[in-house]
Amino acid sequence: MLQVTVLRENREEVKERLAAKYFKQPELVDTIVELDDSRKKLQAEFDSLKARVNSASKDIGKLMGQGKKEEAEALKAEVAQLNPQLKPLEEKMTAVEKELHDTLIQLPNLPAAIVPKGKTPEENEIVKEAGTIPALFAGATPHWDITKKYNLIDFELGNKITGSGFPVYVGKGARLQRALIQFFLDYNTEAGYVEHIPPFVVNEDSAYGTGQLPDKEGQMYFVNEDNLYLIPTSEVPLTNLYRDVIIKEEELPVKMTAYSPCFRREAGSYGKDVRGLNRLHQFEKVEIVQVVAKEKSYETLEEMVVHVEKLLQLLELPYRILRLCGGDMSFTSALTYDFEVFSAAQGRWLEVSSVSNFETYQANRLKCRYKDSSGKTQLAHTLNGSALALPRILASLLENNQTEEGILIPKALQPYFRAEVIN
Repeated sequence: MLQVTVLRENREEVKERLAAKYFKQPELVDTIVELDDSRKKLQAEFDSLKARVNSASKDIGKLMGQGKKEEAEALKAEVAQLNPQLKPLEEKMTAVEKELHDTLIQLPNLPAAIVPKGKTPEENEIVKEAGTIPALFAGATPHWDITKKYNLIDFELGNKITGSGFPVYVGKGARLQRALIQFFLDYNTEAGYVEHIPPFVVNEDSAYGTGQLPDKEGQMYFVNEDNLYLIPTSEVPLTNLYRDVIIKEEELPVKMTAYSPCFRREAGSYGKDVRGLNRLHQFEKVEIVQVVAKEKSYETLEEMVVHVEKLLQLLELPYRILRLCGGDMSFTSALTYDFEVFSAAQGRWLEVSSVSNFETYQANRLKCRYKDSSGKTQLAHTLNGSALALPRILASLLENNQTEEGILIPKALQPYFRAEVIN
């Protein structure tokens, strides 16, 4: 959530930056400032009236003690007249505060100055492309055929027991999935990220805190009886560990990692681009999250990008890094880098990670703060990234490493998988 002071002090600049995200209601900025003016005016009236009532009430006791009964009775009459005005004023102030909050959360985060102009994924900026795209043998097939051939994943069985988008990993497929998860976690913890196993369902406050609500409400699975949401990523519970927390500056940066299943409804997804592992309703992911001082967040973002890049290099996958344009960024992000790996059998790039800086947007919702060296309380900056999302990594590993004799396992992954090839 944006800070009202930022909107007030930089009104036209805010509107220009919102336009970079193709936000269609820039007039809400003016509405928010006007509502904040009303809130301040009502607060001042309430405080003044309350102070007068409190002062008069104290004076009544003093006057009675001094035997000035007539003056005390006059003040009592004044208090009796003022008191009934407090509640309507407080109710009006509460209504304005609610309207202000409800309007404020409709604004997305402001994109950083470096964000490219553009509205569609085709307008994202390619920052880097690396690795060698393999030349496959004549009989090479996409991963949905490979998994059937080697009995690694059963999509039909998953459809039977749950529905489309819920695959069953079998035998060496399950072992490969587990190997990737352990490899990712070890890689992250060696870089100083503290491993967590968070809850896989969260309450409404947590979903609101990281920006899933109200923006992505339709994409999450909801447990109606308990008013809980299945997590779309472990970013949500991890970041919420610091909701309503003031962190000591010497404890920064906070670095966390977690494996979790992730649940996304992906309503309306269909066609060839969602076949097999390309888009699932349940998938596994290892996430990295950092909470940092505001001066460090963009330096940290670059470090996290390098961290994810090295992971892809260890997996020996061809990849590219994209800086997302304003129109393709998430509601909450100030700057996002996407990582894509090339799927040789499908002949296209598949997204496997997003690394984002949210600046203070999440922290303001979460009330996640720290005390700087001067003792002043500041909003923290939050960042997160996938390191990595498994389905498309697995798809690319199977497709790019297929030979006529079997599927080759990257060298870095062999100690975890305990074999060099799947055959």
